[in-house]
Amino acid sequence: MTNLDKTTQLPISGFAKVWQRTPVLLKAILMIALVGIVGANGISVFLVALPMPLSLITLLAYMFLYWKFFNGSWGPKKTAETRKKYFRAGSLSPTLWKWSLLLAAFFVLVFQSSLVVTFRLIQFPADRFAQGFGLESQPLWIAWAVIIIAALSAGLTEETGFRGYGLVPLQERYGQVLANIMISGLFVVFHLNQAWAPPLLLHLFVASFMFGLIAYATGSLLPGIIAHTILDIVNFSYWWTDIAGKFEYQPIAVTGVDIHFLVWSVLLAVSGMLFVWVLGKTKAVQLQI
Repeated sequence: MTNLDKTTQLPISGFAKVWQRTPVLLKAILMIALVGIVGANGISVFLVALPMPLSLITLLAYMFLYWKFFNGSWGPKKTAETRKKYFRAGSLSPTLWKWSLLLAAFFVLVFQSSLVVTFRLIQFPADRFAQGFGLESQPLWIAWAVIIIAALSAGLTEETGFRGYGLVPLQERYGQVLANIMISGLFVVFHLNQAWAPPLLLHLFVASFMFGLIAYATGSLLPGIIAHTILDIVNFSYWWTDIAGKFEYQPIAVTGVDIHFLVWSVLLAVSGMLFVWVLGKTKAVQLQI
């Protein structure tokens, strides 16, 4: 190193030194907690603290600011490139968008059909899924608005935290497969405080792994955010509340194997195979760009 290099080198702060020495996995956990969980909880505060429809307007503004900061568009310039990299901020071609959206659709089919099949094998624990949204007394348009915005906030913050700021640095250190396994394990751990989680631990792990595959195949968080949002709209409106209907089927141990169970089992198998096929097509298109 020349004398000129020594004199022009910027000093590293104590925090920066500690951060550089912090293990990558611990960094990922901290970033997930900050970017994903804190972001989601911040949105929940607005939803509870403000009256309708002011809370919905405020939430949209909050999510817009969240989006612009964590994708590197706004905020300190010295960290903009890192934030863009962790957000996987890049444009998708029309062809890649087509395959990405198809991939997102099959993901939703896989997850929802897996829930139906699961709750035909075991009793649906409706009491565990009662999340206290308090939407029963609200006009239908407000109920749907809350569900959609809550789903969008979960999709945005969890994908940014887990598949962006958590998975990207782990992927650089451990490779795609191992990093995705680690993130999926963390995804399960971060959801253990939810009353509905115990029957669905495997579902959470597999869903997270599939989200990681979507981010890897598309090179973007956007298809995963879309898939996550649609998934949670269905979850919040059907499984967590009765806004879109109510699951009233008994396990096949009580009813016997019926057409309903067979149809959803076939749908689960077919949508799973189609997801894998579209995943390969999507990655191939991305590599051509």
